[in-house]
This record gives sequence, C-alpha cells and structure tokens, in this order.
Amino acid sequence: MSTFQIALLLLGVVAFIALVAQGIWASRRNQPRQADPSLRAQPKSQAMPPDGSSAEQDAQGSALRREPSWESHTGAQAIEPVGEGQDSQGRALGYPPGHSSSHSPGQALGESSPHPGELQAHPSGTEGGQGGADNMDFEVSQTLHNHDRWLALDALIDAIAPIEIEGLVSAQAAWAALPPTRRVGTKPFMIEGLNAQRGEWESLRMGQQYSAFQAGIQLANRLGAMNEIEFSEFVMKTQRFADAVGGEVEFTDMLQEVARGKELDAFASEHDAQLIFQIKAQRLAWSPGFVQQHAGVLGFVAGVIPGRMVIPAQTHGGPPILGLSFDPQAALADDPSSSAIRLLSLTLDVPQVESSDEPLRRMWFVAQELAQSMEGTITDDQGYVLTSNALANIEQDLLALYAVLSSRDLAAGSPQARRLFS
Repeated sequence: MSTFQIALLLLGVVAFIALVAQGIWASRRNQPRQADPSLRAQPKSQAMPPDGSSAEQDAQGSALRREPSWESHTGAQAIEPVGEGQDSQGRALGYPPGHSSSHSPGQALGESSPHPGELQAHPSGTEGGQGGADNMDFEVSQTLHNHDRWLALDALIDAIAPIEIEGLVSAQAAWAALPPTRRVGTKPFMIEGLNAQRGEWESLRMGQQYSAFQAGIQLANRLGAMNEIEFSEFVMKTQRFADAVGGEVEFTDMLQEVARGKELDAFASEHDAQLIFQIKAQRLAWSPGFVQQHAGVLGFVAGVIPGRMVIPAQTHGGPPILGLSFDPQAALADDPSSSAIRLLSLTLDVPQVESSDEPLRRMWFVAQELAQSMEGTITDDQGYVLTSNALANIEQDLLALYAVLSSRDLAAGSPQARRLFS
C-alpha cells in the first residue's frame, strides 16, 4: 500500500471520527435539560408575598427571591382584553356611583347586572369528627358559614325568586326536593335557605331548619348572558322545588332579567382581561421535569390539566393567583424526559385575583426568577422583549381596570367578580 493510500485512509478515519463526534455533540446539545435529582425541593414560597419575605424564607437565604423593581428589569406583556375596549371611567352602563356592595333580592340594581360563577348547595353533615349536625361546634359551623359567602346569591349578579313557606322545613326535606343538576343551561342555579336559628341565608346544610327559601340563576358568565330559554327552565326548576316543600314562589319579569343579563354581559366582556408573560428558552430546551422543579421552588403545584401548574390562592377555595402552562403533549409523552419544551406561558386572570395580592409584582418576580434559573427570555406573545416602560404602562392599565370593577361593586377577587368572570 502506497504512502498516498495510507494518507487517504487516515484522512477518511479522521473524517468519520469527526462526523461521529459532531453527531454526539449535536445530540447532547439538543437534549432537553433535565431536573437535578440531587436538588431537594425548597419549601413553597408563594412567589414573593406582597409584604416581603417571611422569616422562614430569610433563613433559606436570598438566592431564590430577589426584590423586583420597575427600573431594574425588562420584559412583560400588556393586558389582553377578552372582548371590546373598556370605558376607563366606568360610565358606560350608568351604574350609580357609591352603590352598596350588599344586595338583597328586593334591592334596586339600577339598569345593570353582572356575570356568573359556580353555585352549588353542599350538604355538610358532621364535620371533623364532631357529633350530629345539631350539636356541631360553633367554630366549625361558623367556618362553614363563612365559606358559604363565596357561593351566596347576590341580586347584583343573580335573578332571585323568593319562596315563602308555612312553618319550618328541614334541610333533609329540602335537599330531597332539589333538582338533580345545579345548572340551568350554561348558568349556575342555586337554592338557599333562611336558617331559622341564625336568621341568615345559607346553602342547605344537613341538620338545619329553614323558615324560607330563595332560588337564583346567574345572569351572565364568560359563556354569555342568560337567555329566555334558560330563564324559563329556571322557573320550572324553582316551581318544582317550591311545590315539593309546600311553598309559594314569586318570579320577577323575564324580559327585565334577560335585559339585565345582557347589560351585565356587555360590561363584563369590556372589562375582562388576562395578563400573559412568555418565557422562551435561550439555548437548550427544557424537559417537563426541569420546568416542574424550577417552578416548584416558586410555589407552583401541579394543576388538573396536563402541562399546567398554578400558585394556589392564600385563602381556602380561592382561584389560583398565577398559572403556568406548557405544551400538554410534552407532559403526556411516554418518555417525558425526552420531550423538549421551549416556551412557557405565565397567566394572570385579572378579575379573579384581589389587587391587595399585588399580582402584577408577584407575576413579574416569578417571570424574572424562572428566566434567570432556566436561561430564558421574557417576551410578549409576538416574541418581543418588553421594557420597564411597558411594565409601568401595564401597571397603570391594571389600576384603571381595578377602579372600574370596584365602581360596579365587582372588585377583582370578590365573590361577585369571581363568579361573573368564570
């Protein structure tokens, strides 16, 4: 074999080795980043509480929580209205200023009314090992009663029909008379009883006695306004319940209630908004485990839907403060570790979260922490990196929206707003 042939052979071997090395390097380069099994999950921090860091968090050091400021960071996305533009002065519907947030079935509502939420009557039975419901500890009973307020009927957003009865009716008898479903079309339906002992309206609770009832249907929600067919079905369901408990029911005018629902739906559509940040991978993609590990440090927990995580509300039963989502197919893959994720979405459902929770500041903090720890970039939905000036504009828009909602007794995070924007 000549020297020339040997040289060609060596050159081919070198080229082959180079190609193999390049393939290995490219494979590793494109491999999604994996969760580090040596890192233990940190205690959930609820992603920077508004009042600063807790003593427990201080003991863990400052590595996981940096105080954000508008001047020191960049990147965010403007509010995206779900519907048409809003009246920033809150004048569109002629709602009376200073209108009380406490509404009863017979109270005047001006010309407007809001959206729907989830209404259900819940039998409580015994609680926490207490004896019979009649002997329920006052503290437990009061806790359940306060939770009911989140589900209570409100003439601001519900069409309510009072039901008069003679004497008292037990919760057991009323429960047996309830319709099989707690919805009328796309709207929540609910029956409340006037507790004979406390003199307050509440969802039906086993072991209690009631001196009157009221039925309600939500006037509107994110699926639209109540229509004539839904109101007619509401009348039929309520009448059957009233007949079963020996009561007489009084209904309001259908056309008036439908008109209230349409007005409320128009207001809600104009003032419904979601705030969205996106985080894009700069170099390497992420695996689902890698995302979950880093999000878990900031207080996220797995949601019901694959590819979704949430920061739970600070109060029991409240809506999530923030949502984080990624490709659900990656979460459902046979081998999630090989699934590549290059985009995360942070979402704030504005009407669902109280302004006192400082959701924008919390959301920006979370976005910055994730972008730094996961080597990502914060962008809007068009892929543009946003500046601190954009954040300031978003804050002003958010404050204006909060003010308009409050002027209609639909403050963000309130029971009425949560039900209306649901």
